[in-house]
Amino acid sequence: MAEPDRILHVLGVLRRAGAESMVMNISRTIDRTMLQFDFVICYEEKDSFVEEVEELGGRVYKMPPFGPGTVFSFIKAWNDFFKEHSEYKVIHGHMRSTASIYLSIARRYGLVTIAHSHSTSSGQGLSAVVKDLLQFPLRRTADYLIACSNNAGVWLFGKKAVERENYFVLKNALDAKAFSYDGEKRCAARAALGLGDKLVVGHIATFVPLKNHAFIIELFQALLEKDNNAVLLLVGDGDIRDDVEQLARERGLGQHIIFTGVRKDIPALLSAMDVFVLPSKWEGLPLTAIEAQASGLPCILSDVITQDTKISPLVSFLPLDAGREAWAEKILAVYDKDYKRPDML
Repeated sequence: MAEPDRILHVLGVLRRAGAESMVMNISRTIDRTMLQFDFVICYEEKDSFVEEVEELGGRVYKMPPFGPGTVFSFIKAWNDFFKEHSEYKVIHGHMRSTASIYLSIARRYGLVTIAHSHSTSSGQGLSAVVKDLLQFPLRRTADYLIACSNNAGVWLFGKKAVERENYFVLKNALDAKAFSYDGEKRCAARAALGLGDKLVVGHIATFVPLKNHAFIIELFQALLEKDNNAVLLLVGDGDIRDDVEQLARERGLGQHIIFTGVRKDIPALLSAMDVFVLPSKWEGLPLTAIEAQASGLPCILSDVITQDTKISPLVSFLPLDAGREAWAEKILAVYDKDYKRPDML
C-alpha cells in the first residue's frame, strides 16, 4: 500500500486552543490512507494534543524557539530538518511571526508553502513591532495565503494580497454534533463542580492578555452585585492565570469563581453553562464561540470580533468601552433559567 502524503504543520505549541484545535478537528476526519498531518512545535506543554497526534499516526518534531540569540541556530535547524526529511512536499505555517523565515527555507527545498492567519493583531509593545516586521514578507513568501476570516487576511497579508487568486478564507471548522447540548452531561458536570441551580457564566480560552480576563473579573463583579446566585467558570490555563486568580482574590470573588484548568470535556462544560462571554481585545475567528453556539448557548462577544463568528441568533456583540455594567446587564438580559437549549444541527 502506498504511503500517505505527509503535510507538515508548524505551530508554536500543540495546546488545546483555537488554531491547534482547528487543525486537530481536520486531522481527525481526513482519510489518513491518503493524507497524514505531522507537526513542528517549539514548546511542549502538558495536556496537549501531542499524544493524540501520535495515536493518529502523526509525528511531532521539536524546533528551537526563535529569539535574538537564536537566529542562526533557528535557521540552521530548519535547513538540517529539510535535508533529513525529503518526504515533505507541503508545509503549512500557522506560527506567523517566523513564517517568512522557515517558509523561505522550505521553498528552497522545493516545498509548496502555505501561510495561515488566525488573528488580527500582534499585541502591543516592542515584541509586537518585531513580529509585524518579521511577518510582513509573508504575502510574497508563501505560495498560498489562508485566513480564518477576511479581517484576519487583510491584517496579515494586506488588502492587495487578499484580492489575488492564491488567497483563500478557510473558516474554523468543528464537528458540531460533538458539541451539541446534552442534558445528562449538563447535570453531571454541574453536580461535579457544585454548581447547583446557579447562573453559570462561562469562558474558555488560554490565559493570555488578548482574552481580557481582567475585564471578565470586572464584569462578573458587577453581575454579582445584581445577582448573587452567579458563578464564573473559567476554563483553560496560561501565563497569566496566577495573576487572574490573584485579582479574583483581591476583589473577594474567590468563592464565586471556578478555575478548571485545561479540560478535555469541553462539550460537557458548555452544556453546564448558561451564558458564554468572550470580551477579547482582538481575534481572528474564535473557535470557542462556534463551539458555544453548537451547544445552543447564548454568547456575548466583544464587537472587535469578526461578524463571521455569528452563525446563529445566539450571538450578541458589545463594545468593550460599554463597560462592566452594560456587560452584566446583557448577561441578565439573555439569561433565562427556563431556557430550552435548541438543537443546532
